[in-house]
Amino acid sequence: MKKVFVIGIGAGNPDYVTVQAINALNAVDVFFIMDKGQEKEDLVRLRKEICDRYIKDKSYRIVESTDPQRDRAASSYEPAVRAWHEQRADLYERLIEEELGEDECGAFLVWGDPSLYDSTLRIIDRIIERGTVAFEYEVIPGISAIQALAARHRIALNRIGRPIHITTGRKIAAEGLPNDIDDVIVMLDADCSFKAIEGSEFDIYWGAYIGIEDEILAAGNLGELRHDIERMRAEAKARKGWIMDTYLLRKHDA
Repeated sequence: MKKVFVIGIGAGNPDYVTVQAINALNAVDVFFIMDKGQEKEDLVRLRKEICDRYIKDKSYRIVESTDPQRDRAASSYEPAVRAWHEQRADLYERLIEEELGEDECGAFLVWGDPSLYDSTLRIIDRIIERGTVAFEYEVIPGISAIQALAARHRIALNRIGRPIHITTGRKIAAEGLPNDIDDVIVMLDADCSFKAIEGSEFDIYWGAYIGIEDEILAAGNLGELRHDIERMRAEAKARKGWIMDTYLLRKHDA
């Protein structure tokens, strides 16, 4: 039967690739890589560099396909995302059916960890629900941007006996910070929603392009750093054409 690996390859640095991921890479016949356009060609290049670095038998194939675009002008976010996922499911299903032999192994290389802020597992489940093409699959965890952020800032994400909350910039902009949680991790905040948080009772630990040569880190009082981080983020995105960043907001102890 066909087999598909969903492999977490870490937050950009090839050194973040785990031994389990390396073993899985070496079992793959066909890699499916999504082309997100010229602005994000670095993401394709880094995936190819990881394959070249860790795979001993160079007989594997790489199949590149154009990634469907989400309708960013849609009035409602969640229906637009579901429609986008259906388009991706159509594409992934065709790739598995047409490009993967009956006894071959294919793989999707997922930035960070497949279980966090990524749609690949939902799309694979959707394909299986359709029942058009038969295959088994296995998930290989990876080092997420959250883990890499904490390591680069040399901090623990949790404080003793206290929870952490993982959310999105979109939710922060719409609802603000949760009232009962003092440590909040925010993923991919394109609008720098931290700007709207009043007062100086929070510290921010921010990072972009974590683990690669373009890495940018900043840490300190949110009130003092918010405008600097917004500027650095805008400059970096203009320079590279894309940005991946995350941050931790930590409320000061009373």
